Amino acid sequence: MTDHQIYALGDVVLQCRKTLRDARLAYKTYGTLNAARDNAIVYPTWYSGQHTENEWLIGPGRALDPDRYFIIVPNMFGNGLSSSPSNTPPPWNGPRFPHVTAHDNVRAQHRLVTEHFGIERLALVTGWSMGALQTYHWASMYPDMVARILPFQGSARCSRHNFVFLEGAKAALQADAAFADGWYASPPTRGLRAFGRVYAGWGLSQTFYRLEADRTHMGYASLEDFLVGFWEGLFYERDANNLLAMLWTWQNGDISANDTFRGDFKAALGAITAKAILMPASTDLYFPPEDNAIEAAAMPNAQLRVLDTWWGHFAGGPGTSPDDIRVLDDALRELLAH
Repeated sequence: MTDHQIYALGDVVLQCRKTLRDARLAYKTYGTLNAARDNAIVYPTWYSGQHTENEWLIGPGRALDPDRYFIIVPNMFGNGLSSSPSNTPPPWNGPRFPHVTAHDNVRAQHRLVTEHFGIERLALVTGWSMGALQTYHWASMYPDMVARILPFQGSARCSRHNFVFLEGAKAALQADAAFADGWYASPPTRGLRAFGRVYAGWGLSQTFYRLEADRTHMGYASLEDFLVGFWEGLFYERDANNLLAMLWTWQNGDISANDTFRGDFKAALGAITAKAILMPASTDLYFPPEDNAIEAAAMPNAQLRVLDTWWGHFAGGPGTSPDDIRVLDDALRELLAH
């Protein structure tokens, strides 16, 4: 049995001018939509994550309380539940899966929210990492619909430095001979393990490793135990083509890359009228606070609030740093109260 639902989108023409045929958007909801349909929150998934890996931020007594809000968690295209290389039939399977942008993802999510649920106004959109990228897209694409946003540990477009990091991870995965240009007969496990090891130097900060927090806070017996158990384990069970599809989405993330803004990044940010708290982590190696400071300066109702932490990118999820989660939860609660 599955714990999620599927919204059938039909044939969707993507920004890349290819058609995602019989497109499927997997989602899960938490809580009940009220009669006024004004208590809805959209909380998109992150790179490689699925809806269950968003649940650590949802629960009674939390800001994202299903007793009060109707929380929709849409699964990103490419994550193995929504339309992905791993579940799309030939000829568009595997490495032939079309390139999907964050804009394409949010356009599909908008259809779910408006067509299926009849929601015209969202109380909040929030998300971590690539979920933050989608959050920015929601607010820029549908400014009259989104009242508040809190993107955490993410940005409105992929920086050049971030792009380069992802190139390294991608190259490690594709170097496995078993990858076979994406037509692998069995999972390229060496490449997937190497992918995780590249990530290990970026997902957490230098201070995290200096403090040996993998041992003292996460319970691993040694650094090697951590590299295998956490980082290789994080990606070992993921489908390689799915990872590469979402990686392309990440590298090409940009809220101004559409017919409305035509590359004018400042104008795309200026179109975001939602009350916003931008929450980078002070030690995030993917999304440094400087990027969010540039964004906040161009947004009319944005506040930059840097999370002071040594957890790096993983300060935001998935539930790894309880102290940082409390700060995030308090910020969400504050934002929803106004």
